[in-house]
Amino acid sequence: MWTINNIPDQTGKTVIVTGANVGIGYETALALYKAGANVMLACRDPKRAKDALAELQKTNGKGQLESAILDLSDLDSVQRFSEDFIQNHHQLDILINNAGVSMPPASKTKEGYELQFGVNFLGHFALTGHLYPLLQSTPNSRIVTVSSNGYQTAVIDFDNLKSEINYEPLREYRQSKLADLIFSIELHRRITEKGEKVLSIAAQPGANKTELTRHLSEEAIQAGIERLGEFMEPWQGALPSLYAAVSNDATGGNLYEPDEDGYRGYPTLTSIKENALDKTVAKRLWNLAEQITEIHFPV
Repeated sequence: MWTINNIPDQTGKTVIVTGANVGIGYETALALYKAGANVMLACRDPKRAKDALAELQKTNGKGQLESAILDLSDLDSVQRFSEDFIQNHHQLDILINNAGVSMPPASKTKEGYELQFGVNFLGHFALTGHLYPLLQSTPNSRIVTVSSNGYQTAVIDFDNLKSEINYEPLREYRQSKLADLIFSIELHRRITEKGEKVLSIAAQPGANKTELTRHLSEEAIQAGIERLGEFMEPWQGALPSLYAAVSNDATGGNLYEPDEDGYRGYPTLTSIKENALDKTVAKRLWNLAEQITEIHFPV
């Protein structure tokens, strides 16, 4: 059973956690800060970022904390955050692509893409691409991208990424999380082909009590509990991401999840479903992301 007590000393390491002001992102940042890392809270809302930083500081972790504004629904914001980070930091040991939106009312990003696809996947693709040279120059660096168990029933509908046809919140959420997993695997493949040492690893947190459920009715939440069992607390849902970020046993191109059917428990390596392993889909998705973001990596 792997827990935060197994996290090795992170003193001197620099980490970015997106969406670190709440839920799993907050618990991820907290654990790494306590272990000695210098943690950047990358958050969309300035006030919530400031409040989270203040709460984290009360725990007197061994590391250091800072926060900055990152709006993953706006690629210009992603670029500004990245440029500022690179200007002020000489290393990046761990990038945790954690932030996400789940089943909101129909919405779009600044660039016109369905919000969940844009935030959960495109924004993180752009962020990773902008920061990749710094990751590349930092020995033993890692990129952890957070997916979801829901990816298993998803497909990438390339004809409906701007809600051109229709919008179904759950379907679009699952699609975005499949895109995240495909991205993590394809990035690992491309890194390996280049002979580079950066690790690209995926994690999924299982069923958790977090703000991701805020757009669901009480009836829908209760139905989920009846189907999946009681939801875990965020600290436990953060464990797969933390394992992927720091464990010496975590390896690139793999997915880590809770060990009880992927819904609860403690981190374990899991098999990946075929829909996330289709190289043709992966190449098409990657090429599309490059076209939208105008970022090409690894090079």
